[in-house]
Amino acid sequence: MTESPNKIPFSYYLNSDVIFLAKDLLGKVLCTQIDGEITTGIIVETEAYFGIQDKASHAYGGRRTDRTETLYSQGGVSYVYLCYGIHHLFNIVSSVEGEPHAVLIRAIEPLTGKDIMETRRNIPASKGAISAGPGSAAKALGIDRSFNKKDLGGEEIWLEDHGIRYTEDQIAASPRVGVAYAQEDALLPWRFFIKGNKYVSKPNKV
Repeated sequence: MTESPNKIPFSYYLNSDVIFLAKDLLGKVLCTQIDGEITTGIIVETEAYFGIQDKASHAYGGRRTDRTETLYSQGGVSYVYLCYGIHHLFNIVSSVEGEPHAVLIRAIEPLTGKDIMETRRNIPASKGAISAGPGSAAKALGIDRSFNKKDLGGEEIWLEDHGIRYTEDQIAASPRVGVAYAQEDALLPWRFFIKGNKYVSKPNKV
């Protein structure tokens, strides 16, 4: 496979402002290659997790376990974990080593390899449900636990910049989903999504 000229450079992931990154990742293209088959999708929904001070983060309070250790890596690797024993959730680790920031990819808009995604999800690519929500997005792209701690500049999973940009008016910010346990941090408007995009998970309003 030839190196894509659009591949996002490693330095991008070292940004210590995870809130900025979560918003800036909207419009970037997430790509996977599995058994020679490439699938890609435009990121249309994200959530930021602000390391050890964020009560919603797996690394809150400096927690370090076998599972969370990946979060403490230097930015530019994937953090994949199993949610409710069913769904694999894909996160982009950012910032410098030892600062466990991450962005959860909550939804993608299918771009290439739609037929492969349809097989994986058993849903037509025209239906938003194929890749709305973090579990569905990961499954559509073939991401499972084996993708944990993968280099995002490699040939199995990577991001590209296709010049897709959204204006402030097109982007909504709201509290994150399913983090009621995080007390006051559950109210932080750190979920970002493209207004009116059918691939955004519910609730798709602010």
